[in-house]
Amino acid sequence: MFGNYLIGLREGLEASLVVCILIAYLVKTERRDALRPIWIGIGVACALALGFGCALTFGSQELTFKAQEALGGSLSIVAVALVTWMVFWMRRTARHLKAELHGKLDAALQMGTGALVATAFLAVGREGLETALFVWASVRASGDGTPGPLIGVLLGLLTAIALGWLFYKGTVRINLAKFFTWTGAMLVVVAAGVLAYGVHDLQEAEFLGGLQNKAFDISATIPPDSWYGTLLKGVFNFQPDPTVVQVTVWLLYLIPTLAFFFAPVGFGPGKGKVNATHEQASKAAHSAAGRTVAADGPVRDGGVDGDRTDGDGDRVRDGARGAGGHPVGDEG
Repeated sequence: MFGNYLIGLREGLEASLVVCILIAYLVKTERRDALRPIWIGIGVACALALGFGCALTFGSQELTFKAQEALGGSLSIVAVALVTWMVFWMRRTARHLKAELHGKLDAALQMGTGALVATAFLAVGREGLETALFVWASVRASGDGTPGPLIGVLLGLLTAIALGWLFYKGTVRINLAKFFTWTGAMLVVVAAGVLAYGVHDLQEAEFLGGLQNKAFDISATIPPDSWYGTLLKGVFNFQPDPTVVQVTVWLLYLIPTLAFFFAPVGFGPGKGKVNATHEQASKAAHSAAGRTVAADGPVRDGGVDGDRTDGDGDRVRDGARGAGGHPVGDEG
């Protein structure tokens, strides 16, 4: 249940922050007329994610056992790939997420209502589809037949919505950089368990061999139906009798992924160079506008700590004024 709560909290908070940024920007730039299309786009994205989850849940019930296992295993691997990409993407771009969304929203405001709906739909829809797929794969992996996993996801989403509202009101301030780092690391551990279970599904579907080749069997020491066995399965998708292939895949995913995740420069070459160039451009832009902004100066907006000023003039945008003294976003 905890693993599913973490999924709901992490994914839901990302979506909540996106919504907060969009709504706060429109309110500050006095474009409340654009709020309705934004909420329509958000509503359509949520409906799509819910429909996708229902299709996965009820559509697979009509398949044969082997087809269900093949589908479940394949989608579990896809879900792990998407979540892994999302975790690294958020770690690298969270600092500039606000400026990126502001830029897209400025362009959408000039294009009209349809563009606003599409902007909100795309911003929230990706998170919703990823959440639906990973939750479905995680619930399958838990396989305990109780509503506990779904309750965990629901509680996580409700917590994320509440935090998003408090951020918007400025009631709560947390260091989002640390929050996403540690929840991202825990989510990688959960994803490793989902990946191992997905491999087990493919073995049962006879897509992979080695189903009878067990790495170890400690079912007598940690019974699956015991409270601690249930706890380990709910948090880490622990299996007391995994196959050699499962353990191998689990280790090959978990160790390198965590090593890259906690590396100082993040995942991918050239990240430090890109950020350095970005910060130099930021300093030059603010200097030209007659302002001196420290590259590490914090922006405190909507109760969110840990953001930094960026080359898109985020501090100026939050003041809803451009260099000419006109409200940003009112040009269209």
